[in-house]
Amino acid sequence: MQVIIDKNAGFCWGVVRAIEIAEKELNASGKLYSLGEIIHNPVEVERLKQKGLIPINHDELANVKDAKVLIRAHGEPPSTYEMAQKYGIEIVDATCPVVTKLQTRIRKFYLEGYRIVIFGKKEHPEVIGLVGQCNGDAIVIKSLEEIEKIPLKGKVVLFSQTTMSKDLFYKIKEEIEKRVEELIVVKPEDEAVEFVAKDTICRQVSNRDDKLKEFARSVDVVIFVAGKNSSNGKVLFEICKSENPRTYFIEMPKELNLEWFKDCEVVGVTGATSTPQWLMEEVKKEIERLCNGQNMSFQKPS
Repeated sequence: MQVIIDKNAGFCWGVVRAIEIAEKELNASGKLYSLGEIIHNPVEVERLKQKGLIPINHDELANVKDAKVLIRAHGEPPSTYEMAQKYGIEIVDATCPVVTKLQTRIRKFYLEGYRIVIFGKKEHPEVIGLVGQCNGDAIVIKSLEEIEKIPLKGKVVLFSQTTMSKDLFYKIKEEIEKRVEELIVVKPEDEAVEFVAKDTICRQVSNRDDKLKEFARSVDVVIFVAGKNSSNGKVLFEICKSENPRTYFIEMPKELNLEWFKDCEVVGVTGATSTPQWLMEEVKKEIERLCNGQNMSFQKPS
């Protein structure tokens, strides 16, 4: 049996950048706080914790005294920076430049009087940071059904969390546009309607869709490796599953099940943009050990 790793899988450059910034600071000081876990992958979070990266929550931020605080790739609302300044906390800002640009665009449209609509998950840290750009005055939706929440009077602009499904974004856009057309013909005294849709899905995420589908179809079984709380991981896993029903989601090599590989000749290993390459390689080794009798132990890199 052959086991291959998807050459297009692994960290997006925004995550690579955030980890490089954290490790540079850790090499210099030996200790760094992260406001929230640096990425949605518990194995990589644990590896960095052993190097001195300590996750904290927002309630703990005011009590930080002995080290700098990392802003992760997801970004933060302006209120976080204001709090850090108030308490004299030194920030190491690793916000992904793609997210920073998105925050700037949302702020611009908000100040121009647009109703801000964000396609995303309201509890996701990136979305919390985006909503903060307009003082909390934004509508967050994650499904076609939630379009009902949007008051389509006045100027409306639709954005997306960078890791959401591109296909669903365009379906939502089309539905909103239909309603805008209807609103245009309402009573003359109603406000004019202006609708703008901004496809702000990260291209490193969305461009993977077609390649991931091709990869899933090319193997007998797909092992998808990601943190169970990874938004990007859930989206990409569903794409794999739609192309190859024998797709399985794991977080750790120990979750592999020998039964999955019955009558299988080629296994493909892939993952989310928060899945480290070394972890996929360890999963590959574990599959080979299970199926081919190779005795290899699971080891994290230093």
